Amino acid sequence: MSSNAILQVQPLGFPWETIDPFLFCVYHDDAYPKGNAQFGPDAPLTGRNLGQDFAGKDGWRMYHGMTVPGFPSHPHRGFETVTIVRKGLIDHSDSLGAAARFGGGDVQWLTAGKGIVHSEMFPLLDAAAPNPLELFQIWLNLPARSKMADPHFTMFWSEDIPHRVVHDESGHVTEVVCIAGRLAETSEPLAPPPDSWAAQAESDLAIWTLKMAPGARWTLPAAANEATRRKLYFFKGASVQIDGQRVDHHAAIELRADQVVELVNGDETGEFLMLQGRPIGEPVAQYGPFVMNTEQELKQAFADYRETEFGGWPWPDNAPVHGAKAERFARHADGRVDTLP
Repeated sequence: MSSNAILQVQPLGFPWETIDPFLFCVYHDDAYPKGNAQFGPDAPLTGRNLGQDFAGKDGWRMYHGMTVPGFPSHPHRGFETVTIVRKGLIDHSDSLGAAARFGGGDVQWLTAGKGIVHSEMFPLLDAAAPNPLELFQIWLNLPARSKMADPHFTMFWSEDIPHRVVHDESGHVTEVVCIAGRLAETSEPLAPPPDSWAAQAESDLAIWTLKMAPGARWTLPAAANEATRRKLYFFKGASVQIDGQRVDHHAAIELRADQVVELVNGDETGEFLMLQGRPIGEPVAQYGPFVMNTEQELKQAFADYRETEFGGWPWPDNAPVHGAKAERFARHADGRVDTLP
């Protein structure tokens, strides 16, 4: 039986396919070993294509890192990155002079706008035990009017992000974390960056994670805007029933956003990411780290980066790591400092 609420079911690939206004979503889940004195893996790196290590040998990847896993300095223009760190820590450094160490449910929201260079390194701080890392990075498009906005670095600390815990009639629990967008009866969502599509009321944008206990039932409310599109990524668990249709493999499920949809989880804990928003509906011209509206704008982005390096790189190397302490912090470009436990 096909479901009226389900428009499409696709297997999860790498990266995950998204729909306007989202450009890209990648899920990193790495079982890093204990760390060495340089905060890299205390394990041989032989057999890895260092600089481009995405194969997943031994359950983890170095990505573009040579000593520490991660993504050394690279430029962006014309969109935003939303990085949700569920386990482990990320060290951020950028061309504005901002730096941060965040993890354990924290979210970084970075408006690249007219251009920024940043690095995202995954320091392995525990020298005695494994260093698991789990995160999503979502690329959210900017409308043409905002593509050349000033870059903006925002931290959403886990302690401030609205969480909702719901018990169904049988007492089974569903936990919803609202990174963007309001869920009825939750506290006020945190404000997205000022030039984000998410900051426009008509965008109807939401980024939620769901964790459902075995057998839990929960109803996903309808979106506010008829034009909104919605995708639900089922990435952990055995099976789920969505509007009466059973999905027994990890999948990206496009839903009708104007309908309430009942989710009934299977017999293992189930986890989901939901991305929704009203489409921006503009042409997309993308090459690597730049996302504009026309090919000419892309050429200009490359020319500008060659000429200015988007302000240059103020750090001593291209893959900075922020010391041995596991404390979370953010040092903003204006000098403000957040420190957390």
